[in-house]
Amino acid sequence: MRVLLAALLALAVALPASAETGKPSYGISLFGDPLKYPPGFAHFDYVNPDAPKGGSVRFGDLGTFDNLNPFILRGVAFVRYSDSMVQPGVLFDSLMAGALDEPNAAYGLIAESVELAPDRSSMIFILRPEARFHDGTPITAEDVCWTYTTLITKGHPQWRVQFANVRSCTVMDPHRVQFVFKNGSDRDLPMLVASLPVLSKKWWQGRDFSQPTLDIPVGSGPYRIAAVDPGRSITYERVKNYWAKDLPVNKGQYNFDTMRVDYYRDMSSMFEAFKAGQIDIRAEYTAKDWATLYDFPAVKDGAVVKQEAHHQVPQGMQGFVFNTRRPVFADPLVRRAIGYLFDFQWTNKQILYSAYKRTKSYWENSDLAARGLPQGDELKLLEQYRGRVPDAVFTTPYEPPVYDGNGDIRPGIREALKLFQQAGWVVKNGRMVNAKTGQPFSFEFLSDEPRMEKVVLPFLGNLKRIGIFAQIRNVDAAQYQNRVRDYDFDMISVRYGASLAPGTELREFFSSIAANQPGSANTAGVRDPVVDDLIERAIQAKSRPALVTIVHALDRVLLFGYYVVPNWYSDYYRVAYWNKFGKPATQPKYADSPAAVINGWWIEPGKAQQVSVRQSQAKAATK
Repeated sequence: MRVLLAALLALAVALPASAETGKPSYGISLFGDPLKYPPGFAHFDYVNPDAPKGGSVRFGDLGTFDNLNPFILRGVAFVRYSDSMVQPGVLFDSLMAGALDEPNAAYGLIAESVELAPDRSSMIFILRPEARFHDGTPITAEDVCWTYTTLITKGHPQWRVQFANVRSCTVMDPHRVQFVFKNGSDRDLPMLVASLPVLSKKWWQGRDFSQPTLDIPVGSGPYRIAAVDPGRSITYERVKNYWAKDLPVNKGQYNFDTMRVDYYRDMSSMFEAFKAGQIDIRAEYTAKDWATLYDFPAVKDGAVVKQEAHHQVPQGMQGFVFNTRRPVFADPLVRRAIGYLFDFQWTNKQILYSAYKRTKSYWENSDLAARGLPQGDELKLLEQYRGRVPDAVFTTPYEPPVYDGNGDIRPGIREALKLFQQAGWVVKNGRMVNAKTGQPFSFEFLSDEPRMEKVVLPFLGNLKRIGIFAQIRNVDAAQYQNRVRDYDFDMISVRYGASLAPGTELREFFSSIAANQPGSANTAGVRDPVVDDLIERAIQAKSRPALVTIVHALDRVLLFGYYVVPNWYSDYYRVAYWNKFGKPATQPKYADSPAAVINGWWIEPGKAQQVSVRQSQAKAATK
């Protein structure tokens, strides 16, 4: 669910001036900026409009699944990670679709045009008469309103958060639907509504939407689910008569006839499957594996290609997240102290092959990241909260601890001990204990990926040096998802996604309301009235400069709340694939993973024949 929302929220922007006049608009963009693609454009620049159709491709995903409804909280959905190569969008079309080479813009898909009231109090979508579900029934305004109502009443709680400011959805006629808003100040709301996936009311009648299901749902996208082996695999087939295959937003994309996703219990077995030719494309997120494991024969002879692709996408915050709902992590002094025990420089050098940069912002790799001291409009804004935010926000640029990379963190240990003492903790008989109660300080690091141990264990070893005995607990994917959903953890590893136009999704990540909502993305449990206020200001920002100012302030307040121990980021992604694919000449600069671009790849028959032989050899060699 969070993956799906992240994809939708990446489009969360304001509408252009042309739409705000109440006249039909074919596309929408950030703060009224001119759209890159003109009316009647043929296709996106980063695709090959003449890409051939056909062939099959196989992917791997981690874990298992027991639910084919990705819109609810219950069950284990069939898409769990942001690097899953097949996303729900291939099954369910939305009202509008985004472009990977134009940040914060979208163009008509199910809706051929949109009209926004001049006061931004409502918007009307005009649906394409030819839009169809896979069973041949038309997509109507009734389906749109039914989807909206069902998602906010029976769907994942995140939908209620995202659409909290929608007052109503009204069917005007079979091809026109109106959304009325509670006010016109929510900058992102029109785009969030435009990103709504539309589901079939007819198919869901008689079924309980709130319960997990393994019934194959009727969708409307370029693919349908052809076969399901529960918990093991899903096979997708391209819809030959897909109603939107020739629309500009789809031209040159969705070229594979079939896509199969096999689910693996751990990363190691999934990698071995790739080596054996049972997986065709693999995104690699482990620097050590990228540097050391891709030396098998298929790589050496060119049958498997390694590629590093740079991008300009904000990387957000990856870090070890404190669950501040736990009393042991309630004190920011304690959280700050623990941050001194993570030696990024040593970790990057010894474990990560110096492949990463240190994360210092929740909007890393973008102009939204706060740097230096607050000045100008940002300082004026923060002055309104003086006394309610740490003084360091005004006096000290945020900087995680820096060490020499040789494992010597004694200066950091000294600082950590001082902070613990201020927080009421002392070391007695080699254990960190509460000065009043004598309770030992201990916690559990929850993970569903055993390979995280090589990074986490040295961190926990440093904690042991000051008398904190923490342990890592690895659980299976389903248990991990359930525990995180219920906030039943002390510390986990999380990456908070970021966009170039943050807005309504900030409520889901950092608001007090989300902190108490099971399954939200506010894993840290941030509950700060200042953060809540800055979030609402960001949502209502009227210009890009105003948004940048507000997000800089929000970034600082979050950083000095010490909700995470910052990890690392990279401004490129790594992908390895069996060399049977054709790819467009242009790489979209706002695509930060293979999952974002493979919809434009295709199978080259000549290469595919050669690779098929090579994959058979690789498979035989593993037996």
